[in-house]
Amino acid sequence: MSVAKTVWETLSVIDVGGHISYIIDPKKRRPDIPYIPWANAWTLMKRHYPDATRVIYEDQVNKCNFFTDGRTAYVKVGVRIDGLEHIDYLPIMDFKNDSMPLEKVTSMDVNKAIQRSTVKAIAMHGLGIQLWAKEEVLMEPVVAAQKAKTDTKDVLNSKHQNWDKVNGFVKESAAKGLDELIKILETRYKITAATKKTLGKVVEAVVEAEVSEAKAVKLGGDVVEKPSGEQPE
Repeated sequence: MSVAKTVWETLSVIDVGGHISYIIDPKKRRPDIPYIPWANAWTLMKRHYPDATRVIYEDQVNKCNFFTDGRTAYVKVGVRIDGLEHIDYLPIMDFKNDSMPLEKVTSMDVNKAIQRSTVKAIAMHGLGIQLWAKEEVLMEPVVAAQKAKTDTKDVLNSKHQNWDKVNGFVKESAAKGLDELIKILETRYKITAATKKTLGKVVEAVVEAEVSEAKAVKLGGDVVEKPSGEQPE
């Protein structure tokens, strides 16, 4: 029997019911999510494998206990039991479980991520693994609700009540370029390919008009020479 199977069979059958806490949403937007506090997970593991160890990997370039892609950050934690190591990579997240921008990450955020990653690495050996599967199931309705909320944006077209205002905005801001204007409008409306094409024509018309006007102004300022042999008045 392999070491991996022995450890898994030992830890995966432990009843963690009396050791869990809950992430509670005070606004009741999602179900309460169960989890094992890191100290409880560590204690349960050590009771069966007192020689188990944890490895907190460090970024050798930046000399810190987390890694970064330049925009966000994550931690890397390994748990070794009887020579077998399982490694977990966990983003450093805010209270909404969204990745935090690198510039907002604090040492406290890193510490919380390391402790949570430790619990996940232990779970890979079997302890409380069912709770992580349950968390994913519980979070599915939240993701669906967020998608549904996004899908409720008004579809923008020429029949929309704000079309004239949007059209005027596009004309006044044509210098920003179509792509930038679409990004701005998408924060409020759902933009179809047909609408994007229509707005693109509006931007093109404004740009062409400005180019024509510029040429006219330049021509008006030019000195028009008389044909050869004709005397100036």
